[in-house]
Amino acid sequence: MTPVTAPAHIAMFSIAAHGHVNPSLEVIRELVARGHRVTYAVPPDFADKVAATGARPVPYTSTLPGPDAGPDAWGDTPLDNVEPFLEDAIQALPQLVAAYGDDTPDLVLHDIASYPARVLAHRWGVPAISLSPNLVAWEGYEEEVAEPMWEEPRRTARGRAYYARFEAWLAENGITRHPDPFVGRPDRSLVLIPKALQPHADRVDERVHTFVGACQGDRADQGDWQRPAGAEKVVLVSLGSAFTKQPAFYRECVRAFGDLPGWHVVLQIGRHVTRAELGDVPDNVEVHGWVPQLAVLRKADLFVTHAGAGGSQEGLVTATPMIAVPQAVDQFGNAGMLQGLGVARHVPAEEATADRLREAALALVDDPGVARRLKRIQTETAQEGGTRRAADLIEAELPGSAGRDRQR
Repeated sequence: MTPVTAPAHIAMFSIAAHGHVNPSLEVIRELVARGHRVTYAVPPDFADKVAATGARPVPYTSTLPGPDAGPDAWGDTPLDNVEPFLEDAIQALPQLVAAYGDDTPDLVLHDIASYPARVLAHRWGVPAISLSPNLVAWEGYEEEVAEPMWEEPRRTARGRAYYARFEAWLAENGITRHPDPFVGRPDRSLVLIPKALQPHADRVDERVHTFVGACQGDRADQGDWQRPAGAEKVVLVSLGSAFTKQPAFYRECVRAFGDLPGWHVVLQIGRHVTRAELGDVPDNVEVHGWVPQLAVLRKADLFVTHAGAGGSQEGLVTATPMIAVPQAVDQFGNAGMLQGLGVARHVPAEEATADRLREAALALVDDPGVARRLKRIQTETAQEGGTRRAADLIEAELPGSAGRDRQR
């Protein structure tokens, strides 16, 4: 049952990345539909997408690599990955202070990468809720993952300078927490992925983190896709939006599936690869720069994916077997989780030959155990509540709400 809550001003903050903005959009749309005034601070590349939810975009200038930047733009080391976020946060905060002026929200929602949002919530004295588009820290995460990864960088002059600058910025804004828990340990978090994708889910503090699963709308505005007559098996190949400059991999996919009798291939190649780079393309392979992914998956028999958080959960929600070919960051962990669930094969990018892909595909689509496990996870994910539950939980955290501490 939807709580009866007085209209409020809710402010959402994110960065210019599809994988960070897209998971929040249906939640924002639902909050607007419930009568709340929602502002959404985001770089201009995403202003139109935000406006389509009914929220008011609050554009700000970002120094982070843009939404179409490849993995090379983020460097190779842990410090390469985190320094840009701190630099961006420091320069973005004054913009956001000016943009909001005296229009203080009642509650702040924020993507995990939006450091200014947490600072603003502290300065404004309002509740803050993290909307996490991927995994969250479990009890023991620091000892098992973070400390070993950061032990060496922390010893370097560059690492010490990073932490000193971060701590000084937080102190300037009245925050005494160490940067690591400030970034990784929110006071309240809604996790926008199925619990099945969370490592060590049994060790996640659910007093803080609530798994609401996939928050997806009908996406009718993105168009539909029809399964061709006579197609016995349909495979979608997509590396998402950020890691698409992989012509050699696409050629291997064409070789793997293009001559399989009865198979039809939907190949999304993004904007950085041309059809000509694929060589000869059989008639049963349709090539696109972009496809309405969820619409295709609802009718597909196999999904070859980079295993981003969004694609992974769409495969689970549509009960589609997956070949996971991770490219960067959290995708390697997601690939391992999917394989561990028994619904996917993890094929490292350097091993993704036509023969290996074909072998994995034929094993997955003909395995009744895979289908059975996918159906079970699909049912469990639907029970997590999705968009409506997320909105209920957000309303329960509004100051003065009768639902506070009751709906976790």
